[in-house]
Amino acid sequence: MLHLLGVNLPDQKVVSVALTYFYGIGPQTARKICSRLSFHRECKLSELTEGQLNQLSGVLSEMTIENDLKRQVSANVQHLRQIGTYVGKRHAMGLPVHGQKTRNNARTAKLLNGKMLRRYSTASTTAFAMFNSPVSSKLQ
Repeated sequence: MLHLLGVNLPDQKVVSVALTYFYGIGPQTARKICSRLSFHRECKLSELTEGQLNQLSGVLSEMTIENDLKRQVSANVQHLRQIGTYVGKRHAMGLPVHGQKTRNNARTAKLLNGKMLRRYSTASTTAFAMFNSPVSSKLQ
């Protein structure tokens, strides 16, 4: 296993496939990176030299991937919610954002957009949890 910029990459994978393990890099972007660094299509991570790995990490460090990208996406969604756009309201309600129908199929959107709701808790729920915790009952 190769540990590169906080992500474990398997040695026996083709480079273009292994690059898709990074959040924010899909197959097409991975192929562009490989062609930019002149890696052949079937090159595996174990076949790369130290210099090629340094070039690869240099290219990846210039990109917005992993936690930076996740933070940027959540900030964009939060901004849409704050300014009160239609898309922001749909995110806040946990409904589909891109115009899909909700009569039958909205299960995936409700799951994904609902994660955002559960992550941001309100003060009333934290106060309720604080007063009903086992620790507070022992103090009384």
